Order: sequence, then structure tokens, then C-alpha cells
Amino acid sequence: MENERYQEPEWHDKERKEKFAVKIVKPSNAFNEVKPRPVKKNELPIEELAERILAGERTALAKAITLVESNSEKHFDKARKLLEMLMPQTGNSIRIGISGIPGAGKSTFIEKLGLYLIEQNHKVAVLAVDPSSTITKGSILGDKTRMEKLSQQENAFIRPSPSGGALGGVARKSREIILLYEAAGYDVILVETVGVGQSEITVRTMVDFFLLMMIAGTGDSLQGIKRGILEIADALFFNKAEGENKTKSEIASKEFETALKYFSHPVKNWQPQIFTGSALNGVGIKEFWDTVLKFVEITKTEGYFYENRKKQTVNWVFETIENELKMRFYNNKSIRQLIPQVKDKIINGELLPVNAVELLLRKYFSENQNKD
Repeated sequence: MENERYQEPEWHDKERKEKFAVKIVKPSNAFNEVKPRPVKKNELPIEELAERILAGERTALAKAITLVESNSEKHFDKARKLLEMLMPQTGNSIRIGISGIPGAGKSTFIEKLGLYLIEQNHKVAVLAVDPSSTITKGSILGDKTRMEKLSQQENAFIRPSPSGGALGGVARKSREIILLYEAAGYDVILVETVGVGQSEITVRTMVDFFLLMMIAGTGDSLQGIKRGILEIADALFFNKAEGENKTKSEIASKEFETALKYFSHPVKNWQPQIFTGSALNGVGIKEFWDTVLKFVEITKTEGYFYENRKKQTVNWVFETIENELKMRFYNNKSIRQLIPQVKDKIINGELLPVNAVELLLRKYFSENQNKD
């Protein structure tokens, strides 16, 4: 049987043969050629993307944030061009920074505040800065999942953003994202910091009002409070003032009220306000917002509001320079190739850290001089 060759059946009916006989088609060269897959056109032209953002399109806003956050060099120019087109439509918002120790209830507070503001016909955007995973470089906590009710609102936009190792409790591109929010028509922007402690002062250089959230009875007494972060706070909110903790919160608020009198606030006619409340139950939310409005009114009257915005713009310039230099250094091909060798020599004791720094910098600057 194995040696028997296949014999085509003898067809008596010509039409039947043409209909049912198996036709073997010799493959052409076209099938042997590997054709590239068509490129998906997900990227909108910058002009169209800007128009859609100004129209309040949420999908376009999300794409723009992804573009701005990108570390790819091919996206840098596009991001700059987009921001340049949108800049005239920015600045029309109240920017609020919210910081505090982990577990203070920042996300719950933001959700309750956001829902209240939407009832007052505001459009609320949240930038929730999360600590970055050392493995995936993405957000660890995922604050959007903790603001479920707010995220379902049509007039709310929540964007968890990984800190990417940036210091100061904020993401590297926080300023740019704030501008995108404003261009999309959001008039109240809430920036939630990582929540790591006393280093969270960078956020103060990009917002109009800074709130420090605390919990009474956590052992963070007056002597343990970080003076630096207290000095920049416009208000303090003792959260979770419920049940037995209510009395502790009231006592703590009085202690801090006395302590804050020794700090000089940059706004002449302003003394940092202290609240006790419960974000979970919505207690103190309205009072806090009324305080923000009062603060903005005073600072605009005195001119501090506008001067502060100008200083923030200048800070943005020099922080961007630092970020650009750092990014270009580590993206340099020669530096990427040299770093593993340098690490091995440091570990093996063949190279001192200070000499390693000099070696890497000399390599980088020599290449750039040759390009010039």
C-alpha cells in the first residue's frame, strides 16, 4: 500500500469532474514574500488632537497625557508642539495640592470633594500620583480604583500617574498634565501626592492651594512634625474624626493651631486654617471648599495669586532643563553601554564611585563636544 501511487479517478461526466475534482494550484512567488503588517494609525495629527482636547473629548485628553508622559525621543517634539498650541487656553482653574501620610484618607477626601464640586457645576480633574513599581515602572496603588464613584462622573477625569522615581511626591510631567486638564475645560484640579512624608513640597510649586491631611493619634506629635511641610501648608485637615478619634482630633487641631502661629505665611492676611472632619462621611468638605474660595479671593486681591503663578512657570523651566539633561544622559547609547562595565568595576573594587562619575560624565561631554 505504501508503494501505491495515487491515481486520479476516471470521470465519465466532464461537468462533474470540473465541479468536484481537487485542483492543485502551484504557489506563486507572492505567497513566499513576507509582507509587512499595515501600521495602525492610532496617533492623531497634533492639530486635530488639540482641537479635540479643546472640545473636551476625554479620549483625546487621555492620548495627550500618554504622549506627554512618554520617554521616547520621537514624542518629545510632538508633545512640545501640542502644549504650545494649547497654552493660550490654560490657566483658568483652581489648582489644589493634597498631601499627607499614607493612610490619611487622601483618596476618600478627593472623591467626596470631587463629587461635591460636580454638584456645584464644576468640572474636576484629578492627578493621583502613585509610587512607581521598580519592575514595571507603573503605578502601584491605582488610585482610580479607589475613587469609583467619582470616576463614573461625566464631569470628572482621573488619571493615576506613576511618580517614575521623581522626588517631591509628584510625577515628572505633572505640570504639563495640569495644563492639558485646563485646556480641556476642567476648572478645579486636584493633585494627590505620593504620600511619603516630608519630601512632598514640590507640589507646592505647581498649585494655588496646598492642603496637608493628617490623622490624630498616630504618634506624629508636634515635635515630630516636619517643619518644612507645615510652613507651606495653607490648611490642615484632621481626617477620620469619628467615634473615639473625634476627641483626639479636636485636641490635636488646637495644638497645631497654636504651633502655626509661630510660622509666617507668605500671604499677609492669611492664617492656615485647621479642620477636623470625616471624608468618609463628608464632614468638613463644604467648609474646606469655602476656605479655598476665600483664599483665592484674598490672594488675587493682593496680587499674590498671579505672582505665584509666574514663579511657578519659571520653576517649571529649570526643572524641565534638569529632567531633559538627565534623560539625554541615560538615553545616550555610549553611556548605556558603559554603565554595566562601570557597575562591575565598582562592585569588584576596581573603581571608586567618584572616579566612576568623572568617567561617565567625561564620556558623555566628549561625545557631545564632537557633535557640536
